[in-house]
Amino acid sequence: MADKAKTVPPPRLEMRGIGKSFGGVAVLSDVELTVAPGEVLALLGSNGAGKSTLVKILTGVYTRDAGTVQVDGETSVFPNPRAAVTAGVRLLPQEISVMGDMTVAENISLADLPVRRGPGFAMVDDRTMREQSRALLDQLGFSSIDPDALVKRLSVAEQRIVEIARALAGQARVLVMDEPTAALTEQEAEMIFRIIRRLKEQQVAVIYISHYLNEVFEISDRIAVLRDGQNAGTFDTASASRGEVLAAMLGRVAGDLYDIKGSGETGDEVLTVSGLTVPGKLDGVDFSVRGGEIVGVFGLIGSGIETLGRAIYGALGPATSGTIHVTGSAYRPESAGKGKARGIGFVAADRKHEGIIGDLTVRENMVVPFQHRYVHGLFVSQSAETEQAKRWIDLLGIRTRGPEQVMRTLSGGNQQKVCVSRWLVDSVKLLILEEPTRGVDVGARREIYLELRALADRGLAVLVVSSDVEEVAGIGDRSIVLDRGQVVGRFDKGTPPATLMAATANDPAFNAA
Repeated sequence: MADKAKTVPPPRLEMRGIGKSFGGVAVLSDVELTVAPGEVLALLGSNGAGKSTLVKILTGVYTRDAGTVQVDGETSVFPNPRAAVTAGVRLLPQEISVMGDMTVAENISLADLPVRRGPGFAMVDDRTMREQSRALLDQLGFSSIDPDALVKRLSVAEQRIVEIARALAGQARVLVMDEPTAALTEQEAEMIFRIIRRLKEQQVAVIYISHYLNEVFEISDRIAVLRDGQNAGTFDTASASRGEVLAAMLGRVAGDLYDIKGSGETGDEVLTVSGLTVPGKLDGVDFSVRGGEIVGVFGLIGSGIETLGRAIYGALGPATSGTIHVTGSAYRPESAGKGKARGIGFVAADRKHEGIIGDLTVRENMVVPFQHRYVHGLFVSQSAETEQAKRWIDLLGIRTRGPEQVMRTLSGGNQQKVCVSRWLVDSVKLLILEEPTRGVDVGARREIYLELRALADRGLAVLVVSSDVEEVAGIGDRSIVLDRGQVVGRFDKGTPPATLMAATANDPAFNAA
């Protein structure tokens, strides 16, 4: 006998034919997404897949170029975030957004404070505010949280709960949760899952964005995957496999992008890290990098990759513990200056704010870390700077009108090459790069990979820290995977990106560790 057709409730949210371009480059193309009342839809995709842009359109941060959005059957236009909130669409961003010096009740009621009015006065009704907050916390199953407590006194997980209560206070119909457990322990994450199950009972539609596949398969009803700004697959969680979801996320890697041959020769260990710990960020990290070698470190947001390179370079000051040796000698990363003095170069992920000085010239940007080398008496030798800048421009194939071109007028890929070039001096033995090709087009990415391989072949030790799994798997001679501050996998060259990604999900099927 044929199975009875499952009754499917009408969608709470429908996004159809969504398109968005920036500067003539399509970021989203004909994207569709639907969520039913009481359903948890996991939205997955690799770095740059288009998830953030889609969510920003849904929450009124961006306007769409094409397509329609409907909430409960009504066509909606969200020209700003306030309009989205009014329609019942709420976002819980990855970074917790609470007012630490305000009470729990004040945070929950922030968007709509109850007011008591009388002849000639209006004031916040504290009693009603506390009662409403108490009811919401009870509704979520967290009666233990005191509405009068200062939020800064709460744990990170409890602060997240306050955020969710605030969304419910605004009568959320669609709740977007962006990496809600990234900074939480497993026990704290379970608290969030308990809330999500309650939200399902209350018919709230939840869009759950995460890279943690174990969590996705535990909490979601369906999985939607974006890749390169397009729909790459939709799966019923109960019947889907991790392998097919990963395949949809990663697709086929362009072989020629990473098909770069090196000499294969390595020297002595340039960097040895043992038990590196930064409270709340890294926990007992061990690895090494040899001269002539590229070691890739892959991790998701919140995994510790944002901290690792900075901790080694010294940008975090003396807030680290553990043992680090550089070229065989003990090194304590107490400051960036000491890191530079020990032969460590560092290229930050945020090129705009931490890499380039936009209003200075290419030449001036290139010599920033070692400008003292060009000082003779009371004067700076601009001719010596220019000569060195021309050498680097030729060496790295930087497309520029010349050393005096203003830095901000270069393309992203060429700006990144300048950031790398400033460290190409004999005294630098280890080059650490965060997200080396973020915001760089495919052609420039390959050029950067070629240069990194050429630098390694000259004996430089290269450490690439990236949230792009294909990048780490493609260019690393060896790679490690970080998750919640710990090394959860170590891999040789040629390991598929899916295996590295699976290691972050603690998936035993891939035997990643």
